[in-house]
Amino acid sequence: MEQWTEVLTALGLVKVVDQGDWREFDAGSGRLALHAAAHGSPEDGTTVFGVEVGILEEFARRTREDGTQADVTEASHGTTVQVTAKDGFQFLADQAHTAEDGTWATSHRADPALMVVATWVSPDVDGSAQELRNIGARPRTSDDESATFSTKNGGILRVIHGAVAGSGDLALEYDGELEPVLRRLTGAKIEARISEDVLYVANPDAVGGSAPASIVVKKAPAQQTPANPGS
Repeated sequence: MEQWTEVLTALGLVKVVDQGDWREFDAGSGRLALHAAAHGSPEDGTTVFGVEVGILEEFARRTREDGTQADVTEASHGTTVQVTAKDGFQFLADQAHTAEDGTWATSHRADPALMVVATWVSPDVDGSAQELRNIGARPRTSDDESATFSTKNGGILRVIHGAVAGSGDLALEYDGELEPVLRRLTGAKIEARISEDVLYVANPDAVGGSAPASIVVKKAPAQQTPANPGS
């Protein structure tokens, strides 16, 4: 947990919740939760796709009306909405903590150019992309093998093709030059390198585990800018 906190902080995220084995971090756009897991457990080194929404019951109703299964349910952390896609993939939509004025703004101390990317691997990219439209995500980019969407807090949801439905690896995008981020990381004595406009950061979970060796930070597409968190 401490190594991850150091990495995320150097990347430009800000810790906004600290409950021991559960911590939450704001990027300039999007949020990330960090949860402790026993070494070697099924959860060790994994990433879980999830979203935050406004009013749970209203979100579930609208999602069902648009053609995607969404059920209000109880989880270990409280009331949530379980979304079930036609490819069998399931993810949770939790209650968002919006600002006092109702906006979806994340911490003003986070690097404003940094965007969290949540990835859904699916054998049916087109079908899963429609499911994301049904939950209210806004189309951003698409091609034959993938599609990306923006969200109200500026985070990015991505669908990529794969044989089995599931959550993909943690990724980030950066709307700017990567060199200043690299300097922050190396200044914090975190192993990182840039290759072909991609920043690779040593993954703390990779040591002795099955997690990817690197956290990937890509430059945002030239025509894209982070969505207005208040939109």
